[in-house]
Amino acid sequence: MRDFKKYEVWQTGHQLCLEVYSISKSFPKEELYGLTSQLRRAALSIPTNISEGCGRTSEKEFAHFLNISLGSAHEIENLFIIAKDLTYLNEDDYKKLNEKINLIKKKIYHLHKTLINKT
Repeated sequence: MRDFKKYEVWQTGHQLCLEVYSISKSFPKEELYGLTSQLRRAALSIPTNISEGCGRTSEKEFAHFLNISLGSAHEIENLFIIAKDLTYLNEDDYKKLNEKINLIKKKIYHLHKTLINKT
């Protein structure tokens, strides 16, 4: 069984999730059940699916959950653009968050590739 906490991609995803929860507190209240909720759920999905995949018994199953995490990362990237365009995120915060999500996408991709090459 794998320990998800040892994976750098989980650690980075966990940190991003905490940042998303923090920064989205300043979003307008009318977005609570819209953009705020969607962004938080997508951010939570990344480390959650990595940890769930670690509990699976095969490389193929783990890779499947990494695919779900990667989809959530792409979703977050889009939601960051929307939040910036609606001026809920300033340019500096957007750039930092966008860099972090792109790093996470690369890490998920490389871990997925490693798992697939083992099968």
